[in-house]
Amino acid sequence: MDLIRGYLKQGVMEGLSQWEPDRGTPQGAVISPLLSNIYLNPIDHEMQQMGQEMVRYADDFVILCSSREEAEKALTGVKAMIEGRGLFLHPEKTRIVDVTIEGGFDFLGYHFERNRRWPRKKSMDKLKEVIRQKTRRTSGKSLTAIIDDLNRSLRGWFEYFRHSERRTFQILDGWIRMRLRSILRKRHGRKGVGRGFDHLTWPNTYFADLGLFTLTAALDAARQSRCGKR
Repeated sequence: MDLIRGYLKQGVMEGLSQWEPDRGTPQGAVISPLLSNIYLNPIDHEMQQMGQEMVRYADDFVILCSSREEAEKALTGVKAMIEGRGLFLHPEKTRIVDVTIEGGFDFLGYHFERNRRWPRKKSMDKLKEVIRQKTRRTSGKSLTAIIDDLNRSLRGWFEYFRHSERRTFQILDGWIRMRLRSILRKRHGRKGVGRGFDHLTWPNTYFADLGLFTLTAALDAARQSRCGKR
């Protein structure tokens, strides 16, 4: 208990400024997920007793319902449970969504819509920014070193988002190879991005032979592995 109190009362540094939380644990604190699981665990069981299917990670959760009436009932019930524990549902993030039509919702880095799922825009933007930094045309590294560095990011990203639809990985693979072809164009004294006949000069197999981690190939391997275990 002393350790938990220390976490809750610990000051927060943001740049050169320091502040202390008035109540509860600061957003993003290392103790937050653990305390959320301890504090919200009873709600998991209460929702189950109500016949509601809830998926929760720390303080983020989704309740799966088969009709709007059921969703409204579940929302009323969980709101009462949350507020009864001195907490509140986020007024903007809390909403009822029909996932069979356009719009969908984001949850744990994924976007869910019309029986499909793919990385949410923020997750995609973050990955692309990492790739841009590692594939600058002005990089002085060898292409092999660039690819090795890329692979470290791609493997970790794929392991989390491997449940996305295939097209997500096809588009990303093509974009990554375009970035690499652009590097090669510049090193051959040519301007512009790697497109058009560059696909013939440096085909996909060229990058595969250099060891580039291909997301679609990793997806196929993962699916074959699952099929083999059945």
